[in-house]
Amino acid sequence: MSAMGRPAGGTQRCSYCGKQMASHLPQCPFCREAVPTVQFSPLRRSSASNGSNGHDQIRRGLLYMLLGAVIHYFAGGYGAPVFQIPLPAPVMPLLTQYLTPLLFLGGLGFTVYGLVLKLKS
Repeated sequence: MSAMGRPAGGTQRCSYCGKQMASHLPQCPFCREAVPTVQFSPLRRSSASNGSNGHDQIRRGLLYMLLGAVIHYFAGGYGAPVFQIPLPAPVMPLLTQYLTPLLFLGGLGFTVYGLVLKLKS
């Protein structure tokens, strides 16, 4: 037995009946079921990281813009008359004056960058 608890050599366990069989066989000799083969493919790099197109950057930018707009809407108090749900903690003016517009503009930057990448490819 090897260190992993598997029998040494070219054997594997059948995924249907659980008995040991040779790993080169396409079919289990005991239950006659076809053994599924698994092929591993190398890890794919994101298209945004290698710069081929900007779909991921555009999607990320639009998500940041939506997130910034929703946070600004509720933190600014605009949602209170509609939903009648008060926020559990007071919101600092720093959040609504600086941070949510910064998040929105960062998302806009990602979107523009993705469009530039898309136009270059």
